Amino acid sequence: MKKPLVFSLIREQSLFMTAIMSLLTFLSVLILGIALSIGTGVERWNTQWDLFATVQIMSDENVPAAQNVIRENLSKISSIKEISKQDMEKMLRPWMSGGDSSLGNYLPKMYEIKFKHKSYIEPFGEKISSSARFLTHSTALKHSTNAGWRMIWISLLVLILTLGAIATCISYIAKNTALLHRRELEILNQIGARDSFVAKQMQIIVAKISGLAGLIGFLVALPVLELILSTAQSARVGLMAMMGLGTISWIILILMPIAIIIFAIGITKKTTLKILENN
Repeated sequence: MKKPLVFSLIREQSLFMTAIMSLLTFLSVLILGIALSIGTGVERWNTQWDLFATVQIMSDENVPAAQNVIRENLSKISSIKEISKQDMEKMLRPWMSGGDSSLGNYLPKMYEIKFKHKSYIEPFGEKISSSARFLTHSTALKHSTNAGWRMIWISLLVLILTLGAIATCISYIAKNTALLHRRELEILNQIGARDSFVAKQMQIIVAKISGLAGLIGFLVALPVLELILSTAQSARVGLMAMMGLGTISWIILILMPIAIIIFAIGITKKTTLKILENN
């Protein structure tokens, strides 16, 4: 036979706390999802450009020397593409006044190189630096990567604040329930009921509220997160286009509501025992 609970919340109170916990769970899952997707984007961004570098030969006199270095290292190069002056002029067109193409006479000879392995980049750069400028794409795009990491840290900070709000909310549930059932607490204390028994009753109440709220918050967060990711990926270029969620990220997101439930149960036990000690 199922044992009845000693405590219970009134319907309005239960609905209110379920709504608050659903909102906080929704925010937690959404923020964590954004942080994970940005992290995936940064990882993909770095992986995509880690093997690329650009060689800029500033003087015609240095062209033979630079080309010799390239030929000596062809076995380490996956692909090489010479960037034509027409392509460079197209990239610089917004900064060229009146469409004047005379700047093309001063543009360097450029090669975009993709290496077979990352370890080949530094030795190659040391050899060719005497005759040309050598710039890795990962170095050039470092600012974008750093911006991505800053966004991740900001998201995690907001997530911590949200979890703090959950802890405050759970403490309020426990304290408010204790005040509503002060008479029952006094009776239980007089008949010698253990504090752990009372705390368990409170934990059952919070577990039910948190479980339902976790399910609601998670289900609502999914389509919103998918909308954010699809909007970011529609950019097609840049770090935002690389955002996404892998299998591990989805597993972490699914575990997030479960972690919140466990966290809420733990906070309830700690708060309830502290209330009973003060009484």
